[in-house]
Amino acid sequence: MDPTRTGPIALAETRMRWLDARQRVLSQNVANADTPGYRPSDLRPFQETLGRVANSAAMRQTNPLHLAGAHGAGPQAQRERRPVERTIDGNGVALDREAMRIADTETAHQLAVGLHRRYVGLFRTALGRNQ
Repeated sequence: MDPTRTGPIALAETRMRWLDARQRVLSQNVANADTPGYRPSDLRPFQETLGRVANSAAMRQTNPLHLAGAHGAGPQAQRERRPVERTIDGNGVALDREAMRIADTETAHQLAVGLHRRYVGLFRTALGRNQ
């Protein structure tokens, strides 16, 4: 049994992958802040992504070794339906809102990394490899 494929360690790794994808999407929004007509994107909430990954993996898995790698193609970005503000050229990127999202993503990433390290540390301690 591989403890990194289930439980808190796998959840922390899934969360870190989602946060990495979200950071890429948000950086695209900031990079296109001056592009006329650009509509910002964001990922679906992590809870929705996690539920979708769990359901699709449960339906397709016929052998425990089949899904040993990454699950699916990962989260996909979706355009915002109605940006809160638009400039005269139709751009919907608000840099202050994007900065807040980036800061929230960074904070969540630090939390996920910390939890992952603690759980791995618990396993190392249990195995007598606490160095």
